[in-house]
Amino acid sequence: MLQIVRTVSDLRALIAERREAGKRIAMVPTMGALHEGHLTLVDAGLAAADEVVVSLFVNPTQFAPGEDLDRYPRDEEGDRAKLETRGATILWAPVPTEMYPDGFATSVSVGGPSEGLETEHRPHFFGGVATVVTKLLLQALPDVAIFGEKDYQQLQVIRRLVIDLNIPVEIMGGPTIREADGLAMSSRNAYLSADERAAAPALREALKRAGRAVLEGSSPPQAEAAGAEHLVASGFRKVDYIAIRHADSLVAVTADDIASGVPLRVLGAAHLGKTRLIDNLDPRSET
Repeated sequence: MLQIVRTVSDLRALIAERREAGKRIAMVPTMGALHEGHLTLVDAGLAAADEVVVSLFVNPTQFAPGEDLDRYPRDEEGDRAKLETRGATILWAPVPTEMYPDGFATSVSVGGPSEGLETEHRPHFFGGVATVVTKLLLQALPDVAIFGEKDYQQLQVIRRLVIDLNIPVEIMGGPTIREADGLAMSSRNAYLSADERAAAPALREALKRAGRAVLEGSSPPQAEAAGAEHLVASGFRKVDYIAIRHADSLVAVTADDIASGVPLRVLGAAHLGKTRLIDNLDPRSET
């Protein structure tokens, strides 16, 4: 049965009990409003460990003023029911004051893969993510933690911070789960109107077009521009970026890199109505 805990002390006591019983622990950090993409991460956790801790915390430090913190979808009861059906065993659902008590004055900053892309448009974001993920991993100290590849830059940032800070947790990536028409599942998809939802799969198509173009000989800037043009033609009001990068470091690639067969990732972020969508793919496997 799923057990709900609200304090760090209760979480650590419960995990200590499971460890004394010889259990291997997996963790799936989330902000709730769970969909099938999250639940497949729970499945991966159960495949890798005996117990799965799912955190549910809408982290205020990764939202800038004017972003959607207040309207971010929340449904703890619905999330709890979904987690029980998938076999998660611990729901870690703290209130903000448990995570950030009075006097909290520490933050975690990661360079490397956090530079560019999301940071150019949301400069506050990865500081908030790195800080809360560091706290979550140290609170639970799982054997393994699983994050979705839909937030690919975030995944690379987390991998970097775990290495750099010697946090003894294995980081696994779970594949992006998509709707039947190719749209990456996201809690923010609930914001889309019917017309916007019909246009939303163009983001994946734009990434695929950029990937095909660069593999067929276009320069990275040309391929990225072609992807952005497709989004504008499909009704997106603003394109933050279409970017072709080294898959691990997320630094820009050259034509020589592409010819040599280095692993690539095409990443994109764009605004459809009032909703900002992100996605990414491996162009060598999708084209």
